[in-house]
Amino acid sequence: MNSMLKTAVLAATAVVFAGLNGAYAEDLVKVRFGTNWLAQGEHGGYYQAVADGTYKKFGLDVEIVQGGPTANNATALVAGKNDFYMGGNLVEVFSAAKEGIPLVAVAATFQKDPQILMTHPGVGLDSWEDLKKAKTIFIGPDFQATGYAWMKAAFGFTDEVVKPYDFNPGPFIADKGSVQQGYVASEPLQVEKGGGFKPNVFLIADQGWNTYSTLIVTRQDIIDSKPDVVQKFVDASAIGWATYLYGDNKLGNAAIQKDNPDMTDENLAFAVKQMKAYGIVMSGDAEKSGIGAMTDEHMKSFFDKMVAVGLYKPDFDFKKAYTLKFVNKNVGSDLIKK
Repeated sequence: MNSMLKTAVLAATAVVFAGLNGAYAEDLVKVRFGTNWLAQGEHGGYYQAVADGTYKKFGLDVEIVQGGPTANNATALVAGKNDFYMGGNLVEVFSAAKEGIPLVAVAATFQKDPQILMTHPGVGLDSWEDLKKAKTIFIGPDFQATGYAWMKAAFGFTDEVVKPYDFNPGPFIADKGSVQQGYVASEPLQVEKGGGFKPNVFLIADQGWNTYSTLIVTRQDIIDSKPDVVQKFVDASAIGWATYLYGDNKLGNAAIQKDNPDMTDENLAFAVKQMKAYGIVMSGDAEKSGIGAMTDEHMKSFFDKMVAVGLYKPDFDFKKAYTLKFVNKNVGSDLIKK
């Protein structure tokens, strides 16, 4: 074969492969998924599924849109700019349904809300019951209106001791008699590094605050028009989470750090360790039905708690806020190492 013929063959081959790659790219369904905060270990499974090609294997071209202090990805979902949103807890979707906003939870990645309370060790605040003796409890406004309202009704906590938590652990570190809200996978490490001690950690979910968390939320029109896309996104996300927590998560961590360089290797390793130790992803309904599992019974239990604190009326149809159509199929369970 002479050089001119070789050149022609190579050029034709390149055109063919370019065409195939282009066709493959066109076949992928573009999806925008908005998180509710900056990239971190608590978002790891989604980043893993992007980075290791899991979403692409399911025919999806997923773009993760970071949340943060100036972003509102829930509004972007309602406005049609995003296709899915990472909801914080069930109150968000219940309240949306109450207002007639057609947002629907299609999976619950976290079986337990990662919200915690922390105390200094050895100062008389070493048990859950001791916390009511604290003279200061640093709580964020969103949680004060929901979780803390439930804590008042269930355990007798009071508003008089509440001070605003602004994501700065300094006041808690300085006040040994105080209590601080946080995330189990984040704030304990901040306190250990900033204060030089390991705080007592109380996972509020283990006291009965049983909302699902880190929900995959979409719009009703997407469920109606693209149920196959919703199913693929839920399934691929479950596999991403199984890999991130129990497999090789280097690609997922690198993707997180690309979006948020402040996330160190130590931060990410701590998040994985804590999520596994406290059963944030794998516990409850997920142990039987797989990552993302939800049940009507669990939903009803949490809804009744919110009725008791006056957030909703008993006759409100909370079932409009979620569907079980896409979960409880044990997708990715074979990847979990117990």
